[in-house]
Amino acid sequence: MDRIWQWAWDRCGARYYWWALTLAAFLVTLPIYLIFLALPITAFEKSDRYLEATAITVVAVLVLVGIMSLPNRRWARLWEQWAAGHDVDRETALDATYSYSRATVPRTVCATGVWAAALAVVLGAVAGAPKFRLIEYAILGAAIAVAIQLVAFHSIVEATMRPVRIALAGDTGIGDALPRSRPTFAARSNVSVVAAAFAYAVGGAWLAVVLGHVRDAPILSVVIGCALAVVFAVPVTVGLGFSRSLQPVRDLAAGADRVAAGDYGQRLPVVQDDDLGALAALFNRMQAGLAERQRLQGAFGTYVDPALAARLLEQGDDVFTGERREVTVMFVDIRDFTPFAEANTAEDTVARLNALFEIVVPAVVGAGGHVNKFLGDGALAVFGAPNDLAQHADAAVSVAVLIQRLVDERFGGALRIGIGINTGVVIAGTIGGGGKLEFTLIGDTVNVAARVEQLTKATGDAILLTEPCVDALASRPPGLIERGPQPLKGKSAAVRIFTVGWETASSP
Repeated sequence: MDRIWQWAWDRCGARYYWWALTLAAFLVTLPIYLIFLALPITAFEKSDRYLEATAITVVAVLVLVGIMSLPNRRWARLWEQWAAGHDVDRETALDATYSYSRATVPRTVCATGVWAAALAVVLGAVAGAPKFRLIEYAILGAAIAVAIQLVAFHSIVEATMRPVRIALAGDTGIGDALPRSRPTFAARSNVSVVAAAFAYAVGGAWLAVVLGHVRDAPILSVVIGCALAVVFAVPVTVGLGFSRSLQPVRDLAAGADRVAAGDYGQRLPVVQDDDLGALAALFNRMQAGLAERQRLQGAFGTYVDPALAARLLEQGDDVFTGERREVTVMFVDIRDFTPFAEANTAEDTVARLNALFEIVVPAVVGAGGHVNKFLGDGALAVFGAPNDLAQHADAAVSVAVLIQRLVDERFGGALRIGIGINTGVVIAGTIGGGGKLEFTLIGDTVNVAARVEQLTKATGDAILLTEPCVDALASRPPGLIERGPQPLKGKSAAVRIFTVGWETASSP
């Protein structure tokens, strides 16, 4: 049925309301009342006026369409005007579809009961029934009509409104707050089950009376039950009454699969005026929150090292406290950058810095390190914090050799760098206040690494390592050369320094 309603909406647009009512009337309502009222009453009265009974039922169904449609025109007109291209607020038109279904269902259930009672009386009179039996037919018609409406009518209304609501809401969230959150789905399901059982009992008993041979052939009761199951249970109870309510569940399952796969771009259609519609709206809000989290994580990772960003997102407000760690610290700095900045524009200066950092950052992150901060024309990287790294000294030296090789290949002699590396214990944690925090490293190990990087200007080496760094290496690089004890600013004792050339260190 969903395809039928969608086809009608796609083809009819502004005229969809009338087409939907007509389709519902002649695909659902007319066959039911022919099977359960018109033909059985005519047969029970042993009349041959089947053609007249059919014609009366067709006219009565058209009258029912008017009863259902005319009081609701004020709501239908809004989405009809929107579909016709008029300037109608989409949220107002969408809200009108919910107001329509909320008002239509109870009114139509009552009106259909009265209408079916009148139809049964007219059919009985045409078939020649005595006056006292007309009252019985009226009660029978009303009972069958109310039971059928309770089983299927709300689902039919929601089904016909589905393509309209999808078109109005689209991929926006304007309809998420409109469905009611009270447990209407469970209540309607219980009412539908009871009404279906009642309709089966009344319909079966009525057909058994009409087919008077059941007394002589009890097997006919099985035939009647099978006929009711095929003609009534499958298309009405299952097809219209219950499967319609399962569509939001199927939508939710498909949406959960998409979210599990990392796709947050497709919203669930919020097209049902009950707690399942409210659940779809809640799912959309949850999905929007996940998408926002992903967006923030992506943006956060652009300005903060991905490893640090991931850990901060996992811990939430439990930010890093100061912890003592053994790490390897690496300082990278551009030689003679001040004259370059004086001789070039600010744009060229920034471009030169970014060109270097496009080499440094991927090399550090790829080896499991963390670019802690950019320092003007240099950068501070650490291996072993915030995440543990088993052979942090080896990783730092390998990255230094890789950076030097890539800089030489890309810039030749146009850009020279100095790299200082030291291994030792630091305090890794957050410092700051007033709502501004920064993850940083504190300790003499950092100071020594900075002094060693400055020492590259005096020794002429691109890479310098301290003795603690060399001692922490699991395997020494082939190009390792000792430069002997070197005095460092702020240190009372000289520090043994080593260098490694990227040409020899990277050769097999």
